[in-house]
Amino acid sequence: MRALTVRPGTSGTARVDELPDPVAGGGELLVEGLALGVCGTDREIVAGEYGWAPPGRDRLVLGHESLGRVRQAPDGSDFAAGDLVVGVVRRPDPVPCGACGHGEFDMCRNGRYTERGIKEIDGYAAQLWTVETGYAVKLDARLADVGMLMEPATVVAKAWEQVDRIGARSWYEPKRVLVTGAGPIGLLAALLGIQRGLDVHVLDRVTGGPKVDAATGLGATYHSGPVADVAGRLQPDVVVEATGAASVVVDAVGNTASYGITCLTGVSTPGRRISVDAGAGNREIVLDNDVVVGSVNANLRHYRAAAGALAAADLDWLRSLITRRVPLERFADALTAHPDDIKVVLTLAGGR
Repeated sequence: MRALTVRPGTSGTARVDELPDPVAGGGELLVEGLALGVCGTDREIVAGEYGWAPPGRDRLVLGHESLGRVRQAPDGSDFAAGDLVVGVVRRPDPVPCGACGHGEFDMCRNGRYTERGIKEIDGYAAQLWTVETGYAVKLDARLADVGMLMEPATVVAKAWEQVDRIGARSWYEPKRVLVTGAGPIGLLAALLGIQRGLDVHVLDRVTGGPKVDAATGLGATYHSGPVADVAGRLQPDVVVEATGAASVVVDAVGNTASYGITCLTGVSTPGRRISVDAGAGNREIVLDNDVVVGSVNANLRHYRAAAGALAAADLDWLRSLITRRVPLERFADALTAHPDDIKVVLTLAGGR
């Protein structure tokens, strides 16, 4: 089988390798890889900025936004040949910490977790892969050409769960949400906001193109003005921040309605400094009972929620998020960001 591999920590080492076909062990599925979503984490790994190879090896099979079709399933499992599946990314640490021991491995406290295609376990950028049945999630068969959106959808399913749980500390009846960033995470966060019946607003820098079309096609209101102006006018009850841009974070946090909740999902680049009046920010958060929470990764509960959200979504709208489909042999093109990209997908052309 062919697989996209990289030497973590060394840029320019990504290549398509011919590897032995995997053999499913007890309690594992053998899966034909159909497609793989590409994200910023993959680009960071290929650039040598991030990532860990499996113990005793120097190369890692890339990819965590999986989509595949079951070829072989263990007897007595909930899976059968032909099922559409994705593989969960993270695995709990072996100790385990309290969170991992309770199935909340997305909240691991000691950092000893592992992740497919990122940290010490091969990923899903392969024409064949195996996955434990307990870390595979079945998708609606209708999602065969968009199911690789599942993993980013789990990120926002968790974010919304965090928002709902925090809101439940008191009376909670949100009306308006502002999503900052119209990439895959932002647009999928907007999708879940629409599915909750909220008045959804999406803000990004672009003034036209597929991001604007996707936001408005969803039924959200699109904005491209300064964050402080837009958020100050809207006074959103909830902000889902998906850019990681420091100035956007500060302006979003500072312009929610009273008892507002800001969920940060974008990872900021360190070293970029801005001037912030921390005293004024603290005063506002305290006096308004505001909450700022970070959210990353997902556990099995969030995968199930994301599968439901995608199954309930308009398929044509989901397809509009995939702006480029690139064959495996042209992986370098897929890993190069284009201005109008939302989600780029590698097609794996089936295992043998």
